[in-house]
Amino acid sequence: METMPESVIITIAAIIGVIVIIMAAVLAVRAHRRNRLAAKLVERDDDQVHYAFIINPSKPQADVRRAHIQRFCAEKGLTEVEYIDTQLDKDGRACALEALEHGADVVVAVGGDGTVRTVASAVSGTGHAMGIVPIGTGNLFARNMGIPIDDIDAALTVATSHGSRHVDVGRLTLLDDPKEDHGHAFLIIAGIGFDALMIDETDPQLKKNISWLAYFVSGVKNLFAPKYRGNVTVTSADGSTHSTRGLVFRTFMAGNCGQIPVFSLMPDAAYDDGILDFEIIDTSGGIIGWANLFGDVVHQTITGKAGSSPLSTNSSIDQIQGVSAEITLEKPVLAQVDGDMLGETSHIRFSVDKAALCVRVPEVSPDFSATGIIPPIKD
Repeated sequence: METMPESVIITIAAIIGVIVIIMAAVLAVRAHRRNRLAAKLVERDDDQVHYAFIINPSKPQADVRRAHIQRFCAEKGLTEVEYIDTQLDKDGRACALEALEHGADVVVAVGGDGTVRTVASAVSGTGHAMGIVPIGTGNLFARNMGIPIDDIDAALTVATSHGSRHVDVGRLTLLDDPKEDHGHAFLIIAGIGFDALMIDETDPQLKKNISWLAYFVSGVKNLFAPKYRGNVTVTSADGSTHSTRGLVFRTFMAGNCGQIPVFSLMPDAAYDDGILDFEIIDTSGGIIGWANLFGDVVHQTITGKAGSSPLSTNSSIDQIQGVSAEITLEKPVLAQVDGDMLGETSHIRFSVDKAALCVRVPEVSPDFSATGIIPPIKD
């Protein structure tokens, strides 16, 4: 059996070492934020309205969380509460639409990023608020919004009390699928190419065991997948268009917010600016290019500035902002929205619905803006 080259082993070991150091720093910051949040939640005013909890029963903690939510609502004196489970043929979007038909004032997504995304798809544009009780493995949108991911009582307090802000909702439309009747919502990042391939081939059991790190394992397996080529037209906020023919890339992503655990993929992305951040990533030179790309991401994370590191020689991160982007590809590629697979496509459009979603978020002080968490407005 062939052994992995020593240079590859050293590179991977170095990458893992950097990840461990950054994770330690992140955990320290998170502990500080948790203490600040606890003091703020005491000041929030309860909101006695009709709540609908959309629960993903496939999550290991779903039954325990449901019982916890029922006790919490009883203790808070919330009397108008209903529970709707997602099913194989009834996703969060369908459940949220049903809840709104029942007269729900606030729809609360209880699940991971997939449940949050599909519930948001239905609630956005309605004027109703959405709450989040995260029980997934990534919970990326909850993290970006400052919603507690490891304290269910705190998350429920946020969801059932006043304190919200309006955020943008991204849409990915499959233009070559005649059966599509709506753009697929995304709150974090949607993309085509390597990132979608990495997500599609992630081992579900490994994801349960080591959370988001499972994506890293899948990514290593697909480092040498073929590149992609297509024609791209980006529309800026002022209405001007910028077209590129024959663009070659490994992944093309659209970001509504760019913070993931440990790293910053899109430092300039803001969930309330009415625009999307488009990121085009490419590498060359085999493992050297991917090592350079990792350095680029670390550079972005540390400096808070988008783009490649000055030391990069075999990788590139190009970013441009706009309100939409249309891509026609030479051959079909996989597409994903917030980690949910949409299958293969060769013609897509990214777009954004400005300030379309009202989300219950924690009350935080202005000095947290440097972390990407912006103080909420009252609802």
